[in-house]
Amino acid sequence: MQHNPVAYFFAHTDALGAALFCLLLLMSLASWFCIAAKAFRLWRIARDGTRFRREFWRSPRPACEPDNPFSRLAEASIAVHRDVHDKRSDGDELLLRCMQRVVGEEGARLDNGQTLLASIAAVAPFVGLFGTVWGVQHALSAIGTAGAASLEQIAGPVGEALIMTALGLAVAIPAVLAYNMFSRSSQTLLARLDGFAHELHHYLITGQMLPVTARGV
Repeated sequence: MQHNPVAYFFAHTDALGAALFCLLLLMSLASWFCIAAKAFRLWRIARDGTRFRREFWRSPRPACEPDNPFSRLAEASIAVHRDVHDKRSDGDELLLRCMQRVVGEEGARLDNGQTLLASIAAVAPFVGLFGTVWGVQHALSAIGTAGAASLEQIAGPVGEALIMTALGLAVAIPAVLAYNMFSRSSQTLLARLDGFAHELHHYLITGQMLPVTARGV
């Protein structure tokens, strides 16, 4: 007679096994929420960044967009340039430091959520494995107490306990793939931001756009 493996697991496990199962479910929910939120955020930054750069070079005045890394870089750089240009001999150096600081801060912001995904990807398989070991031990103890030692009696409980390993992998694999995808996307966005910083620095110092910038306007 067939039975639901999850229902069988909860019917035959103890409090620790149930807690590990629930922990993996919570980790899965947290992982998918982080994946959805970060994917939307990176997509929005890429879209808004492209639009901002196009509009900025048509009329180099920074529009106030608090959630746009490119806007924050332009605002901070122009503010520093306005305050120190022709007032201090190290104005160019201060401008470069400002740009480097902003790019570094934006890089850290782009990495938000990566630690959670990396932690889930690393921990989930081991939580699932521990749940499997505990479930097997619990099942074998019950079989030993009942005095049943046939393969048919052992295979069922042990097989049901293996769902913890499967659940651990099901939680970890999407987290690993998402982590790698987001790392690549963040590096791409940070490279674009760094490129914009070089274009902006040249414009603020010389008053002229780089040829590649002018062609893209």
